[in-house]
Amino acid sequence: MTTLISDTRTVFSRELRPTLRDPFTIIFSMVQPLVFLALFTPLLPDDDGTALQWFVPGIIVMSCLFASSMTGSNLLFEIQTGSHERMLVTPLRRPALLIGRALKEIVPMFAQAALIVVVCLPFGFRFNVAGALLGLLILAAFCTGLGALSYTLALASKNQEWLFWTVQQTVLFPLLLLAGVLLPIDNGPGWLRALARANPLSYVVDAERALFNGDIWTATTLGGLIAAGAVAALGLTVGVRAMRRSD
Repeated sequence: MTTLISDTRTVFSRELRPTLRDPFTIIFSMVQPLVFLALFTPLLPDDDGTALQWFVPGIIVMSCLFASSMTGSNLLFEIQTGSHERMLVTPLRRPALLIGRALKEIVPMFAQAALIVVVCLPFGFRFNVAGALLGLLILAAFCTGLGALSYTLALASKNQEWLFWTVQQTVLFPLLLLAGVLLPIDNGPGWLRALARANPLSYVVDAERALFNGDIWTATTLGGLIAAGAVAALGLTVGVRAMRRSD
């Protein structure tokens, strides 16, 4: 008899294997974050030399946001080729099919974050090791929940692939801009700041900036942890229900 944990491990290994066989996909996915770093950093005020300290954690969150939100496209491909249906007739538990896929997103996220930090070190970026590790754990929870929501969207749009990309793009960029990843919004109009406060990604971004700079035990960190945990709980709850209905 298998357990949910063993089934999740099986799905996790299956999903991770293509990435391990072709690790260059992680490197190629770095192009977009590095372009943003090169083009936006010179536009930021840097009188005290902290532009990279502010911008790099946000870029790490952005790369995780992009990668996790697009993971449902893999499931769409499996649905089109019949691979997903073959998985459904196996004795694997339905929650494991989603949880294993969502957890797989953590490994590329860690690799991308490490590569971004390494690239930025020669340009003066510095970080607190303990804070960065805690920040990656918060990002892992956030990516797990966002990946699960992406898979849920894929299941809902399995007969209309255009719907997946329309919703994904429509939601992605407002979340990104309202989180203050590319530009600070502290001096923005009141309605913009109100929308930012309702955006869970804002709290994650603020927590990552604080943690990478060594501010570990603060209300900002707690806010990011709560926001990431809420996204993970929501994503897994909705995703597991959708996966059980996918029969």
